[in-house]
Amino acid sequence: MTEEQIKSTLSQVKYPGFSRDIVAFGLVKEITIQDADVTVDIALQTKDPKVPETIFKECQEALGALDGIGNVQVRIDVKNPEAQAAGNAGGEAQGKSAIPGIKKIIAVASGKGGVGKSTVSSNLAVALSKTGAKVGLCDCDLYGPSTAQMFGTNQQPLANENDEIIPIEAHGIKLMSMSFLLEDNSPVIVRGPLATRYTQQFLRQVAWGDLDYLILDLPPGTGDIQLTIVQTVALDGAVIVTTPQEVALIDARKAVSMFAKVNVDILGVIENMAWFECDAGKKYHLFGDGGGVREAERLNVPLLGQIPIDMRTRECADAGTPIATVSETESSVSNAFLETAKKVAERVTR
Repeated sequence: MTEEQIKSTLSQVKYPGFSRDIVAFGLVKEITIQDADVTVDIALQTKDPKVPETIFKECQEALGALDGIGNVQVRIDVKNPEAQAAGNAGGEAQGKSAIPGIKKIIAVASGKGGVGKSTVSSNLAVALSKTGAKVGLCDCDLYGPSTAQMFGTNQQPLANENDEIIPIEAHGIKLMSMSFLLEDNSPVIVRGPLATRYTQQFLRQVAWGDLDYLILDLPPGTGDIQLTIVQTVALDGAVIVTTPQEVALIDARKAVSMFAKVNVDILGVIENMAWFECDAGKKYHLFGDGGGVREAERLNVPLLGQIPIDMRTRECADAGTPIATVSETESSVSNAFLETAKKVAERVTR
């Protein structure tokens, strides 16, 4: 028996509910081999007792099927993330980022494409900066990056003397996106492992400097990139973006479930495209009325904001100037983003 054989076998054991395995997640801490006997030490942080039970059973079954193996011992060290946070109460703050210089990291997710998540992420970043905070935005959607367009810059990032990527700056926000590294109309054609490597580089090898907030614009769905992020950095919370209709809410619930499985707090719900207001002041609820409100109540989290459909928001995005850069007195949407940003800041601080 060799350690590589054992690791290869354990890589067949998926983390419950996800496509990645326990080896890829870094949960296997030590493998001890004595003659044909094998002891595996695994470390988990979870509040769900079914997770270690499932992993234990599947590890025993996978290793037991190896030819020539003797006694198999799987030892799982399970830590409650809340207890860990309480133990750090006198030292590091709960949820403090592992990325030097960054105080709070907030993921913006939807579970579904087409709900305006990138628009919300961009304007949320700008609105937070208008409160006096230093803000960065990392576009984690490698296959459909849009940050370059939304912030009106096509600069290509350079590297510093430490071989770190220097983020692009626009409208007071530090930015990183695959869109800065591509020619126009060039597609990103990479498989899962390479996509996760790019994501780790964007988070770990970018000279973000001192930031109050780093906003992570997640791709739609609950795949490898999302899981890489929750395993790579200590998120201080997640914001769920949805439109009011049930079709969007179904996928938003999947995103909420994913964060729950990896012990990330949901800061609240942002209902985008909540209504359209005509020149006469009448509101039309094109995608239904109050779906985000009801979902926030169901999750027992705040409704952080309701963002209406607005032609000027689209025009600003196409022009590379987020609507949140406009004065709040000139745009009700800009004001809505500012009020939403204040609620997000209050929640993540609390």
